[in-house]
Amino acid sequence: MLRIFRDALLLLLFWIICFDLHRILFSFQHFSKVFQAGFFDWFLTFIYSIRLDLATAAALSALPLIFRTIERNTNFKLTSLLFRIVTISLIVILILVQAGETVAYSEWNHKLTSRVFMHLSNPDEVTRTANYGMIFWFILHAVIRLFLFIWIFKKLFKREPNSVSIKGILLKFIQVPILAFTLSLFFLLMRGGWQPIPLNIDSASFSNKSAVNDLSINSLYYIGKSYLLYNRSEIDAYIPKVNEKKARKEVEKWFAYDKKHDNYFLENNRPNVVFIVLEGWSAEAISAYGSVKGSTPNFDKLISEGYLFNNIYATATTSEIGNSSIFSGNPSIPEVSISMQPEKHRKLHCLNEDMENWGYHSSYIFSGDLKYGNIGSYFMEHNFKVVKDELDFPSDLPRGKLNFYDRDLYKFLLTEINSNKKPFLQCAFTGSTHSPYDQPTAKRGRPFNGEEADYMNSVVYADECIGEFIKKCKKYDWYKNTLFVFVADHGHATPTNVDPGSGKFYHIPLLFYGEPIKKEFRGKKNPKVGSQSDIAATLIYQMKGDISRYPYSKDLMNPKSPEFAFHSIIRGYGWATKKGNFTYYMEQKSFGDNTYDEKTLKKEQQNCAYFLSTVYQDYKKL
Repeated sequence: MLRIFRDALLLLLFWIICFDLHRILFSFQHFSKVFQAGFFDWFLTFIYSIRLDLATAAALSALPLIFRTIERNTNFKLTSLLFRIVTISLIVILILVQAGETVAYSEWNHKLTSRVFMHLSNPDEVTRTANYGMIFWFILHAVIRLFLFIWIFKKLFKREPNSVSIKGILLKFIQVPILAFTLSLFFLLMRGGWQPIPLNIDSASFSNKSAVNDLSINSLYYIGKSYLLYNRSEIDAYIPKVNEKKARKEVEKWFAYDKKHDNYFLENNRPNVVFIVLEGWSAEAISAYGSVKGSTPNFDKLISEGYLFNNIYATATTSEIGNSSIFSGNPSIPEVSISMQPEKHRKLHCLNEDMENWGYHSSYIFSGDLKYGNIGSYFMEHNFKVVKDELDFPSDLPRGKLNFYDRDLYKFLLTEINSNKKPFLQCAFTGSTHSPYDQPTAKRGRPFNGEEADYMNSVVYADECIGEFIKKCKKYDWYKNTLFVFVADHGHATPTNVDPGSGKFYHIPLLFYGEPIKKEFRGKKNPKVGSQSDIAATLIYQMKGDISRYPYSKDLMNPKSPEFAFHSIIRGYGWATKKGNFTYYMEQKSFGDNTYDEKTLKKEQQNCAYFLSTVYQDYKKL
């Protein structure tokens, strides 16, 4: 009866040995890259990799375990053969991935991704670009792994004779539910446990050295995830068909505006900067915008004293895309999450990289799990000096299901700021306005009822926490030279708008607040249309930096910059300008929302198609 559990454990052990042997062989091949961070970091890869390795091992073990169980309970040689054929086939797939990654890493400097399938679809390209040395190393690595893995497999799994008796037959029937239970445990391992957010590649990332993270992340898991993403995000068929050269020429013309201007809202160009990324704060939920009343008195007060951009759109619907757009000035692409693709997001620039050159200390904290969307790895690999999440908070604090409450996040943030050297770029990502909205009740109670009441009451609590935070900040000396940037990661349904196909759904706040803002700008509103991806160029120009590193980010303070906002919706995209907005579903080929007249819509559809086509082509080249 216990044989199933024994076989399950042996299968898991076998695959994990294979994964770790690959790490050792890979390390020999890329010694200088892997050991750049030191021996201790290399050793840690074998520890941080465990969760992803177990998840991958469980996925690889399910089918072999079924055949192994059948083999143990029958006398048919075919079942024994099937067990070995299935397992060895999986071994060969694993070896191809591992050997291919080991060889390709010298050229690509990242793990194998869905990009390999594009190359394999053109065998002539592969044979013409691969030199003899690469072919030699590929064959050598494949043969070494094949010999080692098969030898270990034979040692662990031997054919055992099966005896048939009445008692034995009864035991065989009992093994059916035991096998089902074991497979369910495998499924639990595959998702990483019971936690709300399933396991992701971020669980194996722990270093700001990309080669170390690449070694830690399971190769088969990574390419499998990439392939699923590739299938989901291969949207060529849905990208509007335009003349690519004409589209690029037109888009380049939009961004060819004179970059120099004297429209500065900052008193000095080297303030401390605190980013508060507000989870799911829709502009429609903020009372100062007029859609609802009494929801955000504290934030409304900050608006009356700060500088508000009130026509800003989120680039997409999820937190990881919002964060990469904010900090890298990167536009979104439908069905693509670039933070989940390290080989691509590593090629983007990031705000802290400019500020690091100016002597800034950078830090990013979140009161939940930064594994979601690979957010933590994105910030670590872009060399944020400090990246902290729920694991770094005091364990005795009360918390919600997904994260610690905003009030404790701001306390943690204040401690971080006071312990950091100056100047600083300090970033915090809030969480209490995310479902399941189990935050404490605000002092004003729960004033909202009806549709989206839970969300709106969470905004009331979050607003209260912001007021307390700013009040405490004013007690410290660093406050006088600190610029606060409040921006949402994405929109959310509100009592006045629940349709994710509506342009209003993506309307979010962008508020600059603090003493470094010139008095003539305080309390003013800038109506320029833009998106999260425009924050980078806008802020860097105010700090007299080089905005050319953010090619798709527009300087919102430049009167000559174009006014538009592109954003991705679920299986579609949207476009907003001064004249209106539309959203469009790619598969249904229908509009979710449109406020343009017929003539203007045709022109703006073309502009949107030009922009999306150009951005998508550049994304594929990353």
